[in-house]
Amino acid sequence: MAGQVFLLQVVIVLLLVVAAVVALVVQVRHDTTTEARNRSLAVAETFANSPGIQEALEAPSPTVILQPRAEAARKQSKVDFIVVLNTDGIRYTHPKPDRIGKKFVGTLDPALAGESVTEEITGTLGPLVQATVPVKNDEGEVVGLVSAGITTENVGGVADQQLPLLLTAAGVALVLATMGTALVTRRLLRQTHGLGPFEMTRMYEHHDAVLHSVREGVLIVGGEGRLLLANDEAHRLLDLPEDAEGRHVQHLGLDAATAELLASGRVATDEVHLVGDRLLAINQRTTDLRGGPAGSVATLRDSTELRALSGRAEMAREHLKLLYDAGVGIGTGLDVTRTAQELADVAVPRFADFVTVDLADAVLNGEEPEPGTDLRRTAFSGIREDAPLYPVGRRIRFVPSSPQARSIGTGEAVVEPELSEAPGWLAQDLERTAQVVEYGIHSLIIVPLRVGHLVMGVVNFWRSEKPEPFDDEELALAEELVARAAVSIDNARRYTREHTMAVTLQRSLLPRNLPEQGALDVAYRYLPAQAGVGGDWFDVLPLSGARVAVVVGDVVGHGLHAAATMGRLRTAVHNFSSLDLPPDELLGLLDELVGRIDQDEGAEDTGAITGATCLYAVYDPASRQCAVARAGHPPPAVVRPDGSVEFPDVPAGPPLGLGGLPYETAELKLEEGSRLVLYTDGLVEDRERDIDVGLEMLRSALTGADRSPEETCRIVLEELLPARPADDIALIVAGTRALGDEHIAEWQVPSEPAAVGEVRASLTRQLSEWGLDDMAFATELILSELVTNAIRYGGDPIRVRVLRDRSLICEVFDGSSTSPHLRYAATTDEGGRGLFLVAQLSERWGTRYTPAGKVIWAEQPIP
Repeated sequence: MAGQVFLLQVVIVLLLVVAAVVALVVQVRHDTTTEARNRSLAVAETFANSPGIQEALEAPSPTVILQPRAEAARKQSKVDFIVVLNTDGIRYTHPKPDRIGKKFVGTLDPALAGESVTEEITGTLGPLVQATVPVKNDEGEVVGLVSAGITTENVGGVADQQLPLLLTAAGVALVLATMGTALVTRRLLRQTHGLGPFEMTRMYEHHDAVLHSVREGVLIVGGEGRLLLANDEAHRLLDLPEDAEGRHVQHLGLDAATAELLASGRVATDEVHLVGDRLLAINQRTTDLRGGPAGSVATLRDSTELRALSGRAEMAREHLKLLYDAGVGIGTGLDVTRTAQELADVAVPRFADFVTVDLADAVLNGEEPEPGTDLRRTAFSGIREDAPLYPVGRRIRFVPSSPQARSIGTGEAVVEPELSEAPGWLAQDLERTAQVVEYGIHSLIIVPLRVGHLVMGVVNFWRSEKPEPFDDEELALAEELVARAAVSIDNARRYTREHTMAVTLQRSLLPRNLPEQGALDVAYRYLPAQAGVGGDWFDVLPLSGARVAVVVGDVVGHGLHAAATMGRLRTAVHNFSSLDLPPDELLGLLDELVGRIDQDEGAEDTGAITGATCLYAVYDPASRQCAVARAGHPPPAVVRPDGSVEFPDVPAGPPLGLGGLPYETAELKLEEGSRLVLYTDGLVEDRERDIDVGLEMLRSALTGADRSPEETCRIVLEELLPARPADDIALIVAGTRALGDEHIAEWQVPSEPAAVGEVRASLTRQLSEWGLDDMAFATELILSELVTNAIRYGGDPIRVRVLRDRSLICEVFDGSSTSPHLRYAATTDEGGRGLFLVAQLSERWGTRYTPAGKVIWAEQPIP
């Protein structure tokens, strides 16, 4: 059959090629002749009507004038000749000069009569198409003729050019026909599997056997609605009578919906119908889509078991989706209560109608719970708020028979399918459990919140809407859900413990109460960051001579490491301040300390390198001078008594720990009533605010007179405190006080032993003026010992200053840098007991160095 089709295709192609060649030759000949006539006529008329033709014909030598013009026009118009004639037919021009003067070959009468004529002739150039037109003078008389023509050789040729293309196309068509026949042959062999007529007949003989053995019902219904064919499976599924074939589907005893579908012949895809106790999925298509007979074919599939499997698959998909949402939605923070509430929210109403989470108090505090059953209701979520369950915050002691107690004891989940028949649960609280059952809650799953061996509490899943109790599959889902949440709750518990430890450590390292001193009126605020404990710190340190040091610092980072480093720095500042060092020297010692801390931590390969900033200021109420130095810390602010604010130009040294560069001290003159403001960068800088903007906001908040330090702290925090601080904030506002001249007494002392008596007399008179006569004896003894030491071991000049502040302070200045030392004198020693007496009689004593020498001072409390 394929070979016959191939021969038929070859014959058709050949016939089409012959017809195309004939048509091409005829069409090309007609078109080219028409084109030659039109072109030759147009050229002849154009040349005949060109300027100067009439005058050239009347000239004595027309050929001389017209021959060049005719040849130029011929070449430009691409014709074979342009010939100018006289009225007798004698040529004046010709492409071949030897033909000039000879008789023209062609018809002249119509042209002599004034008409144009086009003809096909054989002329001197061979077969050609020529047109002859008259040349008329102004009176309309024919004075000459012009003929233009194209030879047949040039007119033809188009067919010769197109014929090879046509033959090539025919060859391609034959090749394509051959390939198509080969493909059809291969396809037929493949589809029939090489079967011949006998094998095909045998195949059709098995058609009925196959049709009736499939497990899918097949129905063929005619266009008039009669059943034409039904296999055995269709008979079984539809319970058709034996004589069903040939009868109308409406008379087969089917339900109305199924009969209507089969009779309508409409297209249906997996349309489910309840036939008896079966769910049948029916697919139906028409048989006349491609010219077939009218009617439809329907297939029936029993989907009763498939529907049950599909329901279980859908439930499994929902469970997986729930677990995924739990993984995303539980543990978004590091708060135990919030994580427990996220667990309750994600399970309602997709898994349970009500969910409660009960945790031990130790877990809420970040500790590991002790064995026991006392829990606190931490989270609740439900489809309604009026459920008679224990409220959030209620402390619950579960009785040993309760499923919660059994779950905590064994560490395994417990299911109570029917709460009304669960005596152990009912015994927990007879009144409340009766209310729960009456409310409609009928089934319960209890899953312990367990991580390893640690049981932190239980999660209760309550059901009221669905009448079915919880089953084993739902129990497995609940265990998986709680297992994932338990990890997040345990992480939050561990974070709470570490956070609590860090906060406790930090608060233990920060000053609980500020020391008593009279130079500054100090108010402060310390606010830890929401994200974790940081390393900000501050301190107020009384110094000798009624002076006070105020220090504020910031350790980089958060957590225990930052808090511990802060404690080390604060202790170091306490120790260094007792040496009465200038601020720049004290920061230099701190810098060395931080550098050693970095080296120790680098050697242990902990990866935690310390960084810190610090600002240290010393205020002297006697001189009203404030010495300030800073190490990478924001500058202090000074609020003058008139309310104006300035940020003094204090040299910004490098942060502590970098080393290599010295620190500088700036001297500020503070009037009495000024406010010195120290702070950490958390107050003026965060992710959404640049430090320059923060400083301007701080300037605006500080501007204003007649404010106490306490009021200043409140206003600054109200205007600058972020909603959720990302860093610790320390703020210290120190109002300055001055020690007036009436509280200061000074004397110059000659370097002579006799001067001691004069100093004692002057001191007695001054103490009497101050009303401190009761302190005269001890003070005279202290001052005489200090002056004697200065005269004997010190250098000039020697000066005595006595200050009356919260205590009585005696200071002896001399030009020597040698420091005295307290020692025990032997019984045979004549001296060495002076400093011992000073130490016994005074509350504190010490030495501080100045650029010009040293000061030995002693303080006594004023009764």
